Parts: sequence; C-alpha cells; structure tokens
Amino acid sequence: MTLKRLKIAVLGMLSLVSVNAVGQDLLAKQAPIDRKMRRVDSLALQRLVVKENGGIPSASLYGTWNNAYVNYSDALLPESFDIDLTGFCMPTTNRQVTSNFGQRWGRAHKGIDLKVYVGDAIRSAFSGMVRVVDYEGRGYGKYIVIRHDNGLETVYGHLSKQLVKPNQMVEAGEVIGLGGNTGRSTGSHLHFETRLLGQAINPALLFDFENQDVTADIYTYRKGYKGNANKSVAKSGNNDSSSKSKYHKVHRGDTLSSIAKKYGLTVSQLCSRNGLKKTSKLQIGQVIKI
Repeated sequence: MTLKRLKIAVLGMLSLVSVNAVGQDLLAKQAPIDRKMRRVDSLALQRLVVKENGGIPSASLYGTWNNAYVNYSDALLPESFDIDLTGFCMPTTNRQVTSNFGQRWGRAHKGIDLKVYVGDAIRSAFSGMVRVVDYEGRGYGKYIVIRHDNGLETVYGHLSKQLVKPNQMVEAGEVIGLGGNTGRSTGSHLHFETRLLGQAINPALLFDFENQDVTADIYTYRKGYKGNANKSVAKSGNNDSSSKSKYHKVHRGDTLSSIAKKYGLTVSQLCSRNGLKKTSKLQIGQVIKI
C-alpha cells in the first residue's frame, strides 16, 4: 500500500513539473507578443479588432448596413444626438464653395459644392468604413459614402475615380478618390454631404471651409429642428469665442515637434490630446487639437 502511494505521489509531482514547464513555454512565447502589442497604437488596434470581427462603425445607432443606398427610409432618429467633430480632416484643401446647401434650381441641394480640379486628391473627413462605392448617371456620378465612428455619414460625389472598396476601413485624411466631373455636373467640383441616419445636415454648420476648420468640438443634432439646415447649434467644450484657436491644420513640412513648439506644448501633450503616438504620420489638411 505504501509503495503504491509513493508511485502516485511521484507521478503527481512529474505532472506538475510538466504543466509548469508548458506554462513557462507559453509565457515565454507570449512575452514578445505582449511587447509588440504595447507598441501598437491603441486606435489602430481597435480598428483592427472591428475589422476582424466584421463590425461596423455606429452599429448601435444605425442597426442596418447596406452597400447600395444613400438614404434610409425606416431610420429611427433620436430626439438629439451629439456629433463629435474632433479628429477630422478636410476632404479637400480647396477653400472655395461654389454652391451652398439648400434649394437650387427648384430642387433640394443636400450638400455643398467645393471647387476641385479633375485628379485632385479627395480625402475621408473622418475615420470610418466605406459603405457605398457606386455610379449614378443622373446625380452623383461616381460617388462614395463612408460611415464614421461619430455617427455621421459623408458623401463624396462627381469623382473621376474611386480608390476604395465597400466595407474597407479608412482613416481620417486618407485619399479615397480623385476630383472629377461625372454625373449631373456642369464643371469639375466635389459634391460633399454630411448625413445622420440619412438626414442631410448642412456641412457649413460643421465645417468652416474658408478657414479649413471645424465650427466647434461638438455639433448637436436635434430631431425636427430646422436649424440643422439653416443655422448653427454647434457647441464647444467651454463655449468661449476662442474655440477656433484650439486647432491647427497640418501644412506641408509640419511635424508633431514643430506644432508642439508653436503652441508651447510638449509632443506628449499633443499626442495625448489627439490619440496619437510620437511616431504617427501627419496628413496634409489634418486638424490637430491643441
């Protein structure tokens, strides 16, 4: 009996040693992965997870996803919704607005027209996922619809070329197409729309195209409020008149170091306020919160 118990004890100890060795091997293999993951930008990692899981931006707000239509016929609009405008990039560096939002030629013009030339780079205004890449001969011509994390969808019309595909993840400032004159168009320009659940919002309430800036940190959409198309109900974090001085538009040659020095900040402070890393690459036209 004693000998049998001794054999069992020895076998148990060997099992523990074996399990411990396997565990150590696993930890050793995991360590380099952990170090590598810590070096990955958290925002980029989140986007990778969304992509791998087949998720879509603002899924809880929209509930549906299709690659065919700009509008939503059965959208359930919230009474109010705050749209975060930070982290944006102008779709074009051209400041000239050639046609405003509103009635035009007896029909609703649900966006604004920005002067661009055929072949000019058109960039995504925010990070998000491409929902529609299509052609409409009597309207948008070659166009793109992107759904963003902040709930907005942006529409880019009359392109000469589309450089993205449906369900593709894009970053703010990423080139998605080239300016053109396709569809119902009398000259080369970009037709740009901002929509929430299919409801068109005047882009001029969100963006100051002349100054290449946003109107405030947050825009509050209110269901049934005519001001969504006529006047601004935007609000900034502290509601002061100097909110526009809180942003810097990236120009050619700008670096995180040069921007930080210009505004009396450290690079670490600048990165913290914008979710960036010290090694992040800046895009021309990108707006940095300072």
